[in-house]
Amino acid sequence: KGLGAEVVQIISFNKIKKATTKRTAHTKANENSQKFGRSKLQKKLEAAQLGNAKIYLDGHKKT
Repeated sequence: KGLGAEVVQIISFNKIKKATTKRTAHTKANENSQKFGRSKLQKKLEAAQLGNAKIYLDGHKKT
């Protein structure tokens, strides 16, 4: 009951490592679902917009 008589909690590094890995996997899954979880129409529209932008930029190149 003197100075420094604090209760120390035991940490399992394996559990922390697993939790961190699980959290990063979940974050990556959410990012991928936003990136790749698009409808066919959305993909076509995006491809058309990119194609139009490329044509526009190619037409304005300095030679």
